[in-house]
Amino acid sequence: MLRDIKIWARGLVRDVHALYLAAHDPRVPWYAKVLAAAVAGYALSPIDLIPDFIPVLGYADDLIIVPLGIWLVVRLIPEEVMAEYRVKAKAAEQRPRNRTAAIIIITIWILAAATLCWAAFTRWVS
Repeated sequence: MLRDIKIWARGLVRDVHALYLAAHDPRVPWYAKVLAAAVAGYALSPIDLIPDFIPVLGYADDLIIVPLGIWLVVRLIPEEVMAEYRVKAKAAEQRPRNRTAAIIIITIWILAAATLCWAAFTRWVS
């Protein structure tokens, strides 16, 4: 049962990525694009409709709203388009990740934040 849940969850992650990609395709109707962007944005957003710290309801929105939204948008997108973007999303999952690049980007963000703090501090002190 746990294996089935993991497979289902991976399918949801793949479909969220596929919806994001499909939202930019000219073959997708405008209303499906809007809903696809909204569902992908909600699924990827750290901000929830109901915060996760609220017992039961906090996770219930993620377990109900996101899958229902994905299901609705997938039905609005032409099947061949969705199949194409599912393949692209699956391929993106299997690409190797570059930890060195991630470390460099994080270092740049930390240095930029430190520079901004230093500049603000020196302006505030003088």
